[in-house]
Amino acid sequence: MPRVLIPLAEGCEELEAVTIIDLLRRAQVEVISASLCSGPVKCSRGTVLLADRELSEVMAEHFDMVVLPGGLPGADHLNADPRIHQLINQQVAANKPLAAICAAPKVLVANGSINGRKLTAYPGALASMDTSKVTLTRNPVEIDGNIITSRGPGTALDFALQLIETLLGKATRDQVEAPLQRP
Repeated sequence: MPRVLIPLAEGCEELEAVTIIDLLRRAQVEVISASLCSGPVKCSRGTVLLADRELSEVMAEHFDMVVLPGGLPGADHLNADPRIHQLINQQVAANKPLAAICAAPKVLVANGSINGRKLTAYPGALASMDTSKVTLTRNPVEIDGNIITSRGPGTALDFALQLIETLLGKATRDQVEAPLQRP
């Protein structure tokens, strides 16, 4: 069973975080949500989430994928945490999937380890950054090798389903998607 780490920062976008966690678990993926700090995580709209563990507890563990939820100031908190950059570097070095949605692709751009890749993000989320070393698209979900990015809360279902397909294949994605009753 694949293991996926989802770091949760204060101010993360709850719709994205919960959708990703929920759908991956429906696919029988072992999901570890990990808060940057101890205690509950207050999301961007005031929803309070309780992570499975603290990030400091899982840093030595191995994950098949790391997924960064977006939202502000959540993405900024992720970007300011050197442990998140360490995780990104480990995933890239091991050629393992790395994913980010909404404003969280800014963390990938700031890290620099995905230079030369295509990505998408929430409109304006990268406006203050030098994006000359990446190719920005407007696709709802962008896949460039093992880097998967998405635009925002409205694309969270498509993003999570793509993560399932990447980890477990199209048949499992279809199995998880069918009962969701999407149009």
